[in-house]
Amino acid sequence: MNYADLFRVTLPETMLEIAALLVLIVDLGFLRKAALKTRVTVAALLGVAGCGAALWALQLSAGAGFTFDGNLLLAQGGYVAAAQSGILILTALTLLLFIDSDFTRNTGEYVAVVLMAALGGLLVAAAQDLLVIFIGLELLSLGLYILTAFAKSSGKSAEAAMKYYLFGGMSAAFLLFGFSYFYGLSGSTNLLRIQEAIAESGPSPLFYMAWILVVAGLGFKVAAVPFHLWAPDTYEGAPAPAAAFIASVSKVASFALLLTLSMNWLMPSIYGSSAKSAFEVFLRQYYQTWPQLATILLVVAAASMIVGNLAALAQVSVRRLLAYSAIAHAGYMLLGVATQRAYSGQGSPFEFFLSTTGPAFRSANAVLFYVLTYGLTTIGAFGVVAVVERATGSDRLDSFLGLHKRNPLLAAVLLVFFLSLAGIPPLVGFWAKFNLFAAVLGVSAGPVPFALVALAVALSVVSLYYYLQVLKRAYVMPAIDETPIKAHPATLTVLVLIAAAVVVLGCFPALLQGWIQSFYPIL
Repeated sequence: MNYADLFRVTLPETMLEIAALLVLIVDLGFLRKAALKTRVTVAALLGVAGCGAALWALQLSAGAGFTFDGNLLLAQGGYVAAAQSGILILTALTLLLFIDSDFTRNTGEYVAVVLMAALGGLLVAAAQDLLVIFIGLELLSLGLYILTAFAKSSGKSAEAAMKYYLFGGMSAAFLLFGFSYFYGLSGSTNLLRIQEAIAESGPSPLFYMAWILVVAGLGFKVAAVPFHLWAPDTYEGAPAPAAAFIASVSKVASFALLLTLSMNWLMPSIYGSSAKSAFEVFLRQYYQTWPQLATILLVVAAASMIVGNLAALAQVSVRRLLAYSAIAHAGYMLLGVATQRAYSGQGSPFEFFLSTTGPAFRSANAVLFYVLTYGLTTIGAFGVVAVVERATGSDRLDSFLGLHKRNPLLAAVLLVFFLSLAGIPPLVGFWAKFNLFAAVLGVSAGPVPFALVALAVALSVVSLYYYLQVLKRAYVMPAIDETPIKAHPATLTVLVLIAAAVVVLGCFPALLQGWIQSFYPIL
């Protein structure tokens, strides 16, 4: 094992570890008797600095990944680097929203747990081996359980954390059971070796059972139906910055992993010209199994879109509304994951799959575009909810009555975030859905993809109704209490910047698309 290569590849994770230790040392060693606001601000800014250092390290560590005994363990570049960069940026934004919080006096511990959970997300996004995937998922999940329970004075927070932990433990068991089947079928924990072994021997009932178990485990992570029951209670009970972190960073890491499971053997850095012929044979064999695997994901995607959107109509809590909205958005994104393969058998599959502008990468890029913009918008939405909740003591719909009079700027950014989540042009949420649906139709011809996209478009119209219910109270219905709602300058600045990014990326979507594609090597 080359430890120098391992250190280079894991330099971003190392930066987050150092930042977490530094936060604990400064908070517990030097600011123990300082005012709570001072401790919160210093801890959050140190965490943001750690994310910045990790982003810088991500650029320095660019390479071919880390291999052990000829097997790739951690990948770099492509969608992996884009997802890792997104995780770090979204983590920094959630830490900035923490500056105005007072739900805990353990500020150093909170920021340290956030950074360690983000570290787990980075590992999940880059992992190419079952053991590394499981370690990364557990590190991420344990951090999320702790963050959910961090408001010690809140009974809802404790209840949500317990439910989240119990469902999470069950999902981890499903995932590990599926991984054990894959290992038994192939004799390896490396994703590429597993797929090669299955392609040689052909799919078996045990293979499909293993895939179903893995989908169940990862379905919990992305809050997909029927593995979504934890999400409404967790989004409602967790502290607002923690809920924003769960809704954004966890989603990005989990969907990066789903892309990895379906694309890991397609990384350009793995294959040279000498492997071209064997790889073409492998792709032709494996393509026979993909329709069955995709069917499982498509069923979960359709169920998530239907249940998430319809259940959101009945919510009176904005947090729970955002939770069911997250379930619906997970369904949209799963469409992109499930419809990546469209090789018809004509021409060379090697060039088809490794083309950075071809259908295989087009769908992956659309999923990345969607999950990154969704995470950004959701953080902003939770930021507004946190401010209103702190002022009114509730997150119910009626708490937003007359918001445009009580704080016009806060109402304006809420308008931008919710219309973007609904997919209204020219905001970035519209282009996220447009790119995703176009990619699905572009790579998968046939009545089933067309019907699912039509269903997704129809349910997007349904989603506009419940988003407008919140905006109607903010702009149309009269306020019961017209006392001004004040927001911390740092929080308001962050929310305005996020709203500006949502508008700018909506008007110029090529900026984000070009940024994502810049991580891919030129073939």
